[in-house]
Amino acid sequence: MRVGAARAAAVRWVASHAGPAPGYRGAYFSGSTVGKPDDAELAPSSDVDVMVVTARDEPLAKPGKLRYEGVLLEISYVPWAELRDPAAVLSSYHLAGSFRLDTVIDDPTGRLRALYAEVSPGFAGRDWVRRRCLDARHRVESRLAAFDASAPFHEQVPAWMFPTGVTTHVLLVAALRNPTVRLRYPAVRDVLNSYGRPELYPELLELLGCADVPERRVRHHLGELVRTFDATVPVARTPFFFSSDLTAQARPIAVDGSLELLDRGDHREAVFWIVATLARCHAVLAVDAPALHAARLPAFEAAVAELTGITGTADILARRAEVTRFLPRLWAAAEDIMAAALDVTGETEGPLPERRPLC
Repeated sequence: MRVGAARAAAVRWVASHAGPAPGYRGAYFSGSTVGKPDDAELAPSSDVDVMVVTARDEPLAKPGKLRYEGVLLEISYVPWAELRDPAAVLSSYHLAGSFRLDTVIDDPTGRLRALYAEVSPGFAGRDWVRRRCLDARHRVESRLAAFDASAPFHEQVPAWMFPTGVTTHVLLVAALRNPTVRLRYPAVRDVLNSYGRPELYPELLELLGCADVPERRVRHHLGELVRTFDATVPVARTPFFFSSDLTAQARPIAVDGSLELLDRGDHREAVFWIVATLARCHAVLAVDAPALHAARLPAFEAAVAELTGITGTADILARRAEVTRFLPRLWAAAEDIMAAALDVTGETEGPLPERRPLC
């Protein structure tokens, strides 16, 4: 399917399902399709991210992934309160990219396009880029600091791994690239190669523990993921924020997307999402099917050990310290990329922080 046709289906979903809801204030595209031409091919392992803006102070429960007219959509809600201040949006590494271009799907109040008009001109300003890089770095530091060593192992692993993976986002944001989730490692490899810093990439993989992992081991544990995933989907009942990632509809991303990475030679880059998905499966199984959780736990522990080198809490704490020690070098690389990036201007939209929020 072409990206344009997929986006058209998303527009129809918004009109039919989001627009009539109380508190609806508009919708816009986010994620990997932003900036892609309509005639680009949408990979089977990709979805279309749609952000639905609501007047509620707190967002509604995330619908997540759903199939509509043959298109896999990822639906999220965002409170208008998070978007009303253009300076705050420009400083947020997970919000600003959607307003670099006109991604608005529907704008009944006119506020979203007004926000785009404020954010887009300053997006590449070096001070704003640096603020977004700092936002990503803060996420690494704060989430590692919040690590709970008393939590079950299947919760400890993602609590360490996800903030470790955000190290890639610091560099992607510096280069004005989309801070993608599943494909963050291939994306940051491209950035580092483009900016003459390829030596840093093995270090990022080493922080994750997969710099030297053999392809055959990754394929083996992907097979274990298939078995765990397929066992989890039928028994999942308790809602988690990632629940829609563990459905039959999401299988092309959760499982097939990792296989695509292996088949193209990116077996190390597949480790992040394989382990993340395994951990999420076990979070569900521990609540909804404890016996199945216990039965599949040895395969999970083996995957974590063989793919990341983590065998227990002590290893995670040591790896967390390694990430913290690496951050100054990571930041220096981000500064170098910002200085070299042709699209990053030396100008900053100075008056913007003093402008009134879009009420």
